[in-house]
Amino acid sequence: MKVAIAADHGGVKLKEEIKKYLTSLNISFEDFGCECDASVDYPDYALPVAEKVASGEFDRGILVCGTGIGMSIAANKVKGIRCALVHDTFSAKATREHNDTNILAMGERVIGPGLALDIVKIWIETEFAGGRHERRVEKIKEIEQKWM
Repeated sequence: MKVAIAADHGGVKLKEEIKKYLTSLNISFEDFGCECDASVDYPDYALPVAEKVASGEFDRGILVCGTGIGMSIAANKVKGIRCALVHDTFSAKATREHNDTNILAMGERVIGPGLALDIVKIWIETEFAGGRHERRVEKIKEIEQKWM
């Protein structure tokens, strides 16, 4: 698995913790920034990750900002992206099993690193269940075809 990861200034510390964790799991990743705590614009970091995942160059993406909200909104503007904002382990599992999400968004100001790493582990390890859920994901793709 190959993961694209990025954060704005509000998520840079948590991004660094996630990178260490991905390294410990031997998961390949590329960091698309930012590296500072000075104010930056989250769409500038969400977009490259979303584009890399949508193109198939990366299997999944992880985005972190202060709340995760801005990153998830920006990523979901890219056709083919199903980004979920997650702050609990139940949702991390469900969003992979039911929605086949390909980008995970989290907020550094919302959750601590321990819970965030649990979420990453569950989200990375959980497979899409298919079945009735596949029909629903296909309907999402149809909406994309109509509006994007």
